[in-house]
Amino acid sequence: MKHKWTKQSLALVLCGLLLTGCGAGAPAAESESVAAETTASSEVEESTTVAESTVAAETEETAGTEEATASVPTKGIKERTDEMRDITPMELVSEMTTGWNLGNTFDAFGTSGVAAETSWGNPTTTKEMIDTVCEAGFDSIRIPVTWADHMGPAPDYTVDEAWMARVEEVINYALDDGMYVILNSHHEEEWRIPDDAHIDAVDAQVGVLWTQIAEHFKDYGDHLIFEGLNEPRVKGGQNEWSGGTTETRKCLDRLNQTFVDSVRATGGNNEKRLLLITSYASSHVVPTIGCLKIPEDDHIAVSIHAYTPYYFTYNGTDGSFYDTWDGSHRGDIDGVMRDLKRVFIDKGIPVLLTEYGAEDKNGNTSDVCTWVTYYLTKAKELNMPCFWWDNGLFEDGNEHFAIFNRRDLTWYRQDVVDAIMSVYYE
Repeated sequence: MKHKWTKQSLALVLCGLLLTGCGAGAPAAESESVAAETTASSEVEESTTVAESTVAAETEETAGTEEATASVPTKGIKERTDEMRDITPMELVSEMTTGWNLGNTFDAFGTSGVAAETSWGNPTTTKEMIDTVCEAGFDSIRIPVTWADHMGPAPDYTVDEAWMARVEEVINYALDDGMYVILNSHHEEEWRIPDDAHIDAVDAQVGVLWTQIAEHFKDYGDHLIFEGLNEPRVKGGQNEWSGGTTETRKCLDRLNQTFVDSVRATGGNNEKRLLLITSYASSHVVPTIGCLKIPEDDHIAVSIHAYTPYYFTYNGTDGSFYDTWDGSHRGDIDGVMRDLKRVFIDKGIPVLLTEYGAEDKNGNTSDVCTWVTYYLTKAKELNMPCFWWDNGLFEDGNEHFAIFNRRDLTWYRQDVVDAIMSVYYE
């Protein structure tokens, strides 16, 4: 997610189901419309079924929310491990419970040097912050990092040593607590353009960047995970948020493969490190996940973003947005989970929902608790860890996704945290 991410177009596309087909020479809008109507029909049917059992659903979800308010024991801080085990991706992912994003921090762009960490308004990250997150029950953390402003010119694209060292310092805060850490490459859309006109230069830069990162962290254990690309897409391009085109998806496949090859080539623990590839725009829509090429590798999983349902989780200005949750939109969540299960999990490929969350809308914490309880319960059934997108924004600015007050080491929405933990800890 971006600091000033305009998702209005995403909402219109997803809700209109304007999707591109998978094959080369995919049909134009008319054929896309037919596929969209089929998908929509399926979702409507499911929603109808849900609506018929609204009373039961409301009772079930209310009970879940009441349970969420109770204090539950969590893992808390554990001993650090730097072991690199030869275990399957499914085995590693099954050890993870629930995650949190250190958003709008190292992923800030527009400023060079270590000062970039605080350039979007969040405070300097401290060990106490990470300890507080861990003690609350989050055993996994995603650290989004934008590298564009911290790389030298071609062909070496040398990463600023001070920036790398500061990122490493915060990674160690989490690893020292026994947490799992996802390190990624975020907000690189200005240079990482996956189309035929740019792919050769982009591919070279992706390879050099990940070679440097992998070399730096090659001795770290399997609690450190690499995520190659975040929401890769052509900004303003065709179907930007709903699957891209045949051309751009093929370019993405190439970049995913280059990421994997570059990391593996550094040797050491990177030969077995879990690597996350992603779909076009990290989207869950079928036209992109159904076409995603999975590298032949023994330690691969998929990263997906799902702010579902969009009109509940994200704020906006038109009448389609809503801030209450009565269970009538559970089919939206069910559909996403069903698609991810069929395309990936049933084939032995783990999925991590590396971004999800819901904005605070007029203090609708109770509704968010009910929503998140259902959302995470469905994800847990598929052994799919979810990472709440926390951008630090709650009272000021826009996109109020924050649940953690980093300055006071308190929780803006303690009830939401309790609801999250109630799903994973009994």
